[in-house]
Amino acid sequence: MNYAAIPSPTTSVWHVLGLPVRAYAICIVLGIVASCLIMEYRLRSRGAARWASLDIAVWAVPFGIVGARLYHLITSPQDYFGAGGDPIRAFYIWEGGLGIWGAVLGGAVGAWLGARQLGLPFGVVADSLAPGLPVGQALGRLGNWFNNELYGKETTLPWGLEVHDMDRSNPGHATVIDGQAVTLPDLYHPTFLYELLWNLGVALLVWLADRKFKFGRGRAFALYVMAYTLGRGWIEMLRVDEANHLLGIRINVFTSIVVFLGALIYFLLVRGPRAYVVPDDAPETAPEPSAASDVSQVDVSGPADARDAPPKGYQVVSEARFQAYRRTGVLPPDTPQDMAEEIAAGGHPVERDPAGPAGVEEAVLATGAAAGAGRDTVPGGDVEQESRKDER
Repeated sequence: MNYAAIPSPTTSVWHVLGLPVRAYAICIVLGIVASCLIMEYRLRSRGAARWASLDIAVWAVPFGIVGARLYHLITSPQDYFGAGGDPIRAFYIWEGGLGIWGAVLGGAVGAWLGARQLGLPFGVVADSLAPGLPVGQALGRLGNWFNNELYGKETTLPWGLEVHDMDRSNPGHATVIDGQAVTLPDLYHPTFLYELLWNLGVALLVWLADRKFKFGRGRAFALYVMAYTLGRGWIEMLRVDEANHLLGIRINVFTSIVVFLGALIYFLLVRGPRAYVVPDDAPETAPEPSAASDVSQVDVSGPADARDAPPKGYQVVSEARFQAYRRTGVLPPDTPQDMAEEIAAGGHPVERDPAGPAGVEEAVLATGAAAGAGRDTVPGGDVEQESRKDER
């Protein structure tokens, strides 16, 4: 007997007041909650109103679940359709069978719709979610452990996984003979654990890299996709659960390769600073206290209270203007340098002085293009010269 072997649960369904409580569903819900909390923290740090993550999750979660199930049905249709299939089981998502690629694609569509409702740039939402999504995936993989599914090939490694023979006549419970739960004869690679640990490593990588480089325009999310697919590719090769193959290789391996290349191309081609947002109606001047009031009656709480209620929309601002707004509750005016950063971050600042010096708009757009390409200056220094003209 291998005393270092990883045991598996014998039960994945419990009944409370006659209702089934499934471990798989609990793990998925915990994963969603963890992802939302991490996204919420990161959205707030970029200027979004409190609990904007919930407004986005209302769209992203159902779209993600539908997308995940559709991907599973498309890539593994034999269990549900055709000879010997049971079409009604296509709706039994509690039995497992949620494809991560469909979840990401469907969830992205839902998040995009939610972001549009809030007026938030989609890149801000995607980058805010980037470290939280793999944490949620890691928790969700525990559901596969409870279900005794998605394990790998036989192994003699000390951390081999014990797998129970699950009773088809009593779903959610192991087969029992003479009072003992029946296990399969060998130990297997705990691929659920490999992916769980890999996902946590991906979350840490994305968080640290984003903290250092301040990715913008969805590049943190692209980094997550690249890192995740690298791990998913080799883990997928270890699995022995039923799956369709192409050229003798599991379809999910090809999907990992294609998705990795797409994310890599996006990461290399799309550049720009991190986007920060403030409400569209953020005040640009400090409110003047009424003549009849004294200093003690003046509200000096800053913008924190205003962020409790979601604004009607957001505008992208530079980091300097964002920090100033957070400190004072007043949004300082745009400089050409600020406008260039906002354009490079994906915003669309409006020229507030159409009758201003000729050439300012062209210089700002050129600076924004340069910043988006990772350059800090524009040949000729037009923006700086125009800034000095404005100051005079």
